[in-house]
Amino acid sequence: MSLKAEAELAQLREQLRVALRRASVRERRFDELREAVYQAAKQAHLAHGPAPILKPPPSPKRGGKEEMALIHLTDWQLGKKSKTFDVATCHKRIGQAMQTAVQLTDIQRAHHPVRECHIMLGGDMIEGLTVFPGQAYEVEAHLFEQQVSAAALIETSVQYALANFQTVHVWEEIGNHGRIGRKGELPHGDNHDRMAYHLARARLVDVYPEKRLVWHPWAGGLGTPVDVGNYKALLMHGDEIKSFGGNVPAYGILKKITAFASGVLDPFQDAYMGHFHTPMMLTMPNANRIWVTGSPESDNEFAKEFMAAVGRPSQRLNFVEPDKGRVTSEHVLWLT
Repeated sequence: MSLKAEAELAQLREQLRVALRRASVRERRFDELREAVYQAAKQAHLAHGPAPILKPPPSPKRGGKEEMALIHLTDWQLGKKSKTFDVATCHKRIGQAMQTAVQLTDIQRAHHPVRECHIMLGGDMIEGLTVFPGQAYEVEAHLFEQQVSAAALIETSVQYALANFQTVHVWEEIGNHGRIGRKGELPHGDNHDRMAYHLARARLVDVYPEKRLVWHPWAGGLGTPVDVGNYKALLMHGDEIKSFGGNVPAYGILKKITAFASGVLDPFQDAYMGHFHTPMMLTMPNANRIWVTGSPESDNEFAKEFMAAVGRPSQRLNFVEPDKGRVTSEHVLWLT
C-alpha cells in the first residue's frame, strides 16, 4: 500500500472514530432525556396516592345473548392548543364519550346482558413537540404535562368503565405523535403514548383483582391483536398507511389492511385505526370491515391548510357478540 493510500485510510479511520463518538454522545443524551422525562412524570403521577377501588355494578339478571362493549379511544392530541381545543376541552370531551358509551350500553342492557368492556387505546394520546417544525408553538402543555395529564385521563376513563362494567380489558397501541425526537432518532418503542399507558397501568392493575381489570400492554410489532371472545380485531394507529396530496387514503387503507388479512398478520376479522381524524367505515373483499375513528380535537390548522378539511370531534363504540365473533351494532360518539 502506498504512503498516500495509508494516509487516506488513516484519515478515514479517524473520521469514523469521531463520528462514532458523536453518535454515542447523542444516543446517551437522548437516553438521559427519555429517562428524566419518564421518571419525573412517574413520580408526579404516583404522588397522588393509590387509585380508589370501585365496586362493580350489580350483575344483570336479564337473560339473552351476552354482548360486550368495545370502546375505541384514540388521537386525543392532548396538549394541543387551538381556538376551540385545549387540555381542559380534551378532558371534558373524553368524559362525555365515556358517559355516552355507558348510556348506550344501558339501552342494550334493557334487552340483554353487557357485563364486559374492552377499551382500545389507539395512540396519539398526546400532541408531542417534535413531530413537525413549528409544533412547539401550537401546544398548551409541554411533554411532562402532556404525559401526566394523558395518564390521568386514561385512569379516569378506565375507572369510569370499572364503575359500570363487571370486567374491563385495556388494549394499547402507540402513535406517531408520541415518538421521542425526530423520526428514526430513537427506537420505535420509546414513545410517550407508551409511557402514559404505563403510568395509568401502574396506578390501577395492582389495586384491582385480575378478573376485574385485565390490562394488555403494548407488545411491539405491527398492530395489536385484540380478542373479544371469538371476535378477533386488529388495532393499529393508522400512520402505517401513507397519505398523499392531503387526502384520507381510503383506497390505500383498504388495500393494505386487506393484504394484512390475507395471511401477512395473524388472522383477524375487523381492523380499527385512528390517525386521520375522520370517522369512516370500509368493507374489505372478504366482507370484514375497517373502522377509522375520529379525534376529540377541533380547529386543526394543519388539516385546514393541507387537507382543506375540518373534523367534528368524535370517538367510537361498537357492541360485539363474543360467541359468534361479530359486531352487532356500531356507534360514532359525537362530542361537543
